[in-house]
Amino acid sequence: MKEKYHWWQTGIIYQIYPRSYMDSNEDGIGDLNGITERLDYIKGIGVKTIWLSPMYPSPMYDFGYDVADYTDVHPIFGTMKDFGRLLEEVHKRDMKLVLDLVPNHTSSEHPWFRESISSKNNPKRDWYIWKDPASDGGPPNNWLSYFGGSAWEYDEKSNQYYLHLFVKQQPDLNYRNPEVRQAMLNVMKFWLDKGVDGFRVDVIVCLGKDELFRDEPDDPEWDGIVPFMKHIHIYTLNLPLSHDVTRDMRKLVDRYNDRMIVGETYLPYEQLIQYYGKNNDECHMPFNFHLLEADWNAKIIRNLVDDYEAILPKDCWPNYVLGNHDRKRLATRIGQAQTKVASMMLLTLRGTPTVYYGEEIGMHDGVIPPEFIQDPPAVNQPEIANEVGRDPVRTPMQWSGSANAGFSKEGVVTWLPLAGDYKERNVAIQEKLNISDLSLFKALTELRSSEPALTIGSYRSVNADNVNVYAYIRTYENSKSYMIVLNFSKERYILDLKNVAGEGTIIISTLMDRKEKTDLAKLSIRPDEGLIIEF
Repeated sequence: MKEKYHWWQTGIIYQIYPRSYMDSNEDGIGDLNGITERLDYIKGIGVKTIWLSPMYPSPMYDFGYDVADYTDVHPIFGTMKDFGRLLEEVHKRDMKLVLDLVPNHTSSEHPWFRESISSKNNPKRDWYIWKDPASDGGPPNNWLSYFGGSAWEYDEKSNQYYLHLFVKQQPDLNYRNPEVRQAMLNVMKFWLDKGVDGFRVDVIVCLGKDELFRDEPDDPEWDGIVPFMKHIHIYTLNLPLSHDVTRDMRKLVDRYNDRMIVGETYLPYEQLIQYYGKNNDECHMPFNFHLLEADWNAKIIRNLVDDYEAILPKDCWPNYVLGNHDRKRLATRIGQAQTKVASMMLLTLRGTPTVYYGEEIGMHDGVIPPEFIQDPPAVNQPEIANEVGRDPVRTPMQWSGSANAGFSKEGVVTWLPLAGDYKERNVAIQEKLNISDLSLFKALTELRSSEPALTIGSYRSVNADNVNVYAYIRTYENSKSYMIVLNFSKERYILDLKNVAGEGTIIISTLMDRKEKTDLAKLSIRPDEGLIIEF
């Protein structure tokens, strides 16, 4: 690899939801020591970077995204000493650790907010967003919470409302106040000084709000299901202030050696690429969630990738995401038969792939009985819990077929129920099989790390003359070239790809039973199969 490429460009990011990865102290909740126990597994599947969802002290109204102390560890996850050991062990294995930074809001139990709500005259009053009631005594405007209801909470003592774009226990910080901006930079500095390698910045697009607090317009295409979507969010989303704050964060991170920030950016491509910055001075990578949200269709996926490649500035690095803690798991969304095709695509496209824990073994969404539902959007809106609830994608990691899937000791009540298929779908079983989701994942990461064409090479899509097949080529200078051919359907096809090359060698099939030379003028591809062809 050339020196100009960084670890966050050539490696794979693996998201761990700490509550659900590994329970080391038998309380039914995953913890930092549990993650440390599993580092050899993570390294063994070819992962170079771990992204850790929040592990800070929190009352857990939104499971850690309501931060009560940005510079400590919640006791359920361990201690700062445990974190130090995890970071040391990660670096000892030549891996990287990225933390979740939650700058848009704090917990209502954070000392900053306790001061802010104590009095209108408190110096920290302006650290949050307070407004007088509307003329009728109601909320200042029509802004809505992502998690249901108004985004404004009334404080009887001061006769004012404070803003919360999420649950009411998550008051939004005021980034028009320079003291707030500096305080968050100090938080970042605290962790950077400890040696963390970067941050995934939560809802980075929400940091700026309209100064005039205007009502948001109705969305004429709203389907009437999720209340939050009834408005077009032009006054709470993607304002210039968000970019100003991001540039400040980047300046700080760039003072350290080879660190990075990746932003949570659910945006159209035209707005997404703005978070790289005009001078590449904002996020190293704004997350590209377009494949995560798209219909699973070869033509649609190809167009999304081609459009992204076309609009991406030359000096900006691409990335792709197929799963995370907020969206349905891949196998649930597209069906088990296609998960291997999706893995092959994710690990062979140009750019940095992000993998959600358990995707490497094809985990499904769990079924959460009503009495176990904990996620705020589902609790607050039970009538649409199936639409907005995220508990099903956060079930414990399936390590084995033993009691509690090896996540916790037998007899322990886990914080969420296990997915029902853990006895048949787990790491222990798949590690013993030559043909499994996990064995394919390992084969793909091994090939990816050894071939420059698949890490830093160019991308070009290929016309396969079949609406159900997506094909593309990866090349790099004098290295080997590869064509990836992905069948999104349950039909077998004979493809004519002689315009690419006359002959090639199939080196990986997602079905893991083919390694053979093939005539590209009559390439046979089976249902739900993906191929990597060297030529």
